[in-house]
Amino acid sequence: MFNKNNQARAERNQERLDAGFMAGQFPEVASIVISIMYTQRGAKSLLRTLNFSPDSYAFFKVACLSDDCVDGGFDMTRIITSMIRNHSEASKGELGCDDNGPRPHHSNIVYEVAIQYT
Repeated sequence: MFNKNNQARAERNQERLDAGFMAGQFPEVASIVISIMYTQRGAKSLLRTLNFSPDSYAFFKVACLSDDCVDGGFDMTRIITSMIRNHSEASKGELGCDDNGPRPHHSNIVYEVAIQYT
């Protein structure tokens, strides 16, 4: 499990580097704020806010709260890129963990995305 976690972490770091910076990928975007409410069976809900600026990586994958989740999480890339393509300023929705394993202990999120343009 330890090697699998290290490998997943290294892959995620490489994905972040490959994504490039917001300024290069989305020069028309001044900021992105993602508010996330995690829910997980047997655990308290957790609120998290992610802030992206032009010097942030254009990497929009968020980890699952489950300790045994290695390859899952929440990929918000399609949501963000679609919003930018359509010049949308706000979006709300729900996502379940992308992990391929059994889901009973994986988290779900309710999210709100706000984008400001230059």
